Amino acid sequence: MTFARMYLDETARIAAALSDESIERAAILMREVRDSGGRLFFIGVGGGAGHASHAVCDFRKIAGFEAYTPADNVSELSARTNDEGWDTTYSEWLKGSRLSAADMVFVFSVGGGDLERNISANLVRAVELAREVGAKIVGVVGRDGGYTARVADAAIVVPTVNPQLVTAHTEEFQAIIWHLLVSHPLLQLHGMKWESAR
Repeated sequence: MTFARMYLDETARIAAALSDESIERAAILMREVRDSGGRLFFIGVGGGAGHASHAVCDFRKIAGFEAYTPADNVSELSARTNDEGWDTTYSEWLKGSRLSAADMVFVFSVGGGDLERNISANLVRAVELAREVGAKIVGVVGRDGGYTARVADAAIVVPTVNPQLVTAHTEEFQAIIWHLLVSHPLLQLHGMKWESAR
């Protein structure tokens, strides 16, 4: 079997094993946040930061959310890292954005964060802040989901089918799931370009 075939077969197995109930729960929560005038804050590091930026575009343009990510402001992010330390970069950015109970923090993370092992500490601090203010929390995470999965209102955990490809599969499904959500009938408000092009 080629590596390509193996990878694609693993992707199909993950898709079949994903919890559609968790995804539907996320869609319902997101609809409630939008309908009540709340904002959507996407956070992630590494590949998750790239996903956050792309998701902000999609959820603003297609689903009509007021959406933001700290990953889009490299000046503030680097200043906070330099002056205050990495672990509070996102939580302090969210404080500056006046995160409230009406809002949602949406996490893209392979491990979901773990303070004891100092992994994605800035995501954990941001999620802690979300809990403190009563904001909703959704995460698309891998492995056991870490801190995010333990405290989220909706945690979508990407199953591990190959321990050597946890990051690759988790990050691919983060993109699949947010595209599913932005296309969901509960959330999509505006058509997409290529579906209407003739």
